[in-house]
Amino acid sequence: MMEEGKQGVMMKRIAHEEGEKEAKKQKLLEQLGARCIPYLSPNDENFSQLWKYKYHKFIIQKAEHTPVDLHSIVQKAFLALLQHGCLFQDLVRLKGKDLLTPVSRILIGCPGYTYKYLNTRLFAVPWADDQLNIKYSTDTLSEACRAFYELNKYLYSQTVCELHKLNGSRQDHSFPDSNAETEFSLPSCSAKESEEYQTESYNVTLINYLDPRDMPYLREEPYFGMGKMAVSWHHDENLVQQSTVAVYNYSFQDNTATKYVEDKDASKWCIGLKIAWDIETPGFVFPLNSGDSYYMLDDLNKTHQHCVLSGSDPRFSSTHRVAECSRGTLQYIQSRCHMALENLFINPKNEKAELKSLETMVLMQAEEIHNEVEFEWLRQYWFQGKRYLKCSDFWSIPLAELEDYWKQMEITTSLVLEEIVKEKWTKKEKCKILKCIMPSLKERRDLRQEWRERCCCKLAKTLPRDEAPVCRPHWTDEDTSMPLPFDLSSIISKLESLVEY
Repeated sequence: MMEEGKQGVMMKRIAHEEGEKEAKKQKLLEQLGARCIPYLSPNDENFSQLWKYKYHKFIIQKAEHTPVDLHSIVQKAFLALLQHGCLFQDLVRLKGKDLLTPVSRILIGCPGYTYKYLNTRLFAVPWADDQLNIKYSTDTLSEACRAFYELNKYLYSQTVCELHKLNGSRQDHSFPDSNAETEFSLPSCSAKESEEYQTESYNVTLINYLDPRDMPYLREEPYFGMGKMAVSWHHDENLVQQSTVAVYNYSFQDNTATKYVEDKDASKWCIGLKIAWDIETPGFVFPLNSGDSYYMLDDLNKTHQHCVLSGSDPRFSSTHRVAECSRGTLQYIQSRCHMALENLFINPKNEKAELKSLETMVLMQAEEIHNEVEFEWLRQYWFQGKRYLKCSDFWSIPLAELEDYWKQMEITTSLVLEEIVKEKWTKKEKCKILKCIMPSLKERRDLRQEWRERCCCKLAKTLPRDEAPVCRPHWTDEDTSMPLPFDLSSIISKLESLVEY
């Protein structure tokens, strides 16, 4: 049996993790039976003790502690994204099924960064960078992206301040009586104070929007009876280990300006927390006022799960995080392309493409990168339609360059296949080459079919034209510009009959 390609191994690992989570969830529900685990909110007697001993890495910052000018530009930015149609539902894959997220979102962050969740790679609309001269669709969207950059800097400074306190005096956290809810705030710290404790800055923010009035059905929270969930229990994915997540919350009614006063309405949006897979510790619910921010410090995102309980008004959130981007930046994938194409040589005498080496490790690496570019970047990008052009043209040229690199990789693969059928190679030598490239070829055949089917699924057809998935790259057998067919089935069959391996 041949070894599986890296993409296939990764997808199997993801499916296995999803299966494990589902099994844990079902076991938890079986243990609970008809009963619910208790949970506490600020009005409950023992809430402050629960917070101190079980949830102390969750920090709330009341709206009044954030600068008024920052509130103003950020809330204006949220509405600008909504009004310009720049918030999108994602067609994601979960447990082998395509689902449309109830939450509309967009990723904003460092230029060239991406963030992956539920087998979907989001491409960051860059927050303003004066050195790059980034072109936005409108001046309003340019101002919006700059606003989230300013918010990012502010939340980072507050995070550093709070991490300094957490690490400097873990046992000296001061918690007030449960009735004094307004005292749970995190006071703003100065830039000087934030410099005392350094940590990695947030590189992206995922902007979320949900209007519960548009939702025909919201699931009931299953373990505690907390109410309707807008976002189910989860850990945030794809983050640097033990990195903090900072969230700015904004709920509004009829686009009117928010006043920072205590909202006594029982239908507030709330954040729910629980210790992962624990049925003994009470849950934790904290109601959010518009303009509040909260921080999940250190390893809280790993040890605990959180959910979002729906309020009655539309709600935005800006969720700032340190995305794990070792394999998720434009610079990374460009360097991988250059690595793969080092083996391709254009002969200056006849301008024909040739291979520099047939060393198996070189061929294997090139084919793995070939798949990475096609399925982790090109198809991910085009599966989301032309949405990014609504905000900025930042990704247009880099994706065109990646597609050009990918075409050169198709030429590289065709040269390997042309070489392997030559009579000068012994059966053993052919078998050696096939053994290193066949897993990637089979994976390419299977994933192309899967992505093509996803682009044609029922949910895909419900999306607006500029958001609908595009099966790209795609070509027919009549396209003479492509050295290999889109469907590799016949080629793989011929190779398999060539030798036994």
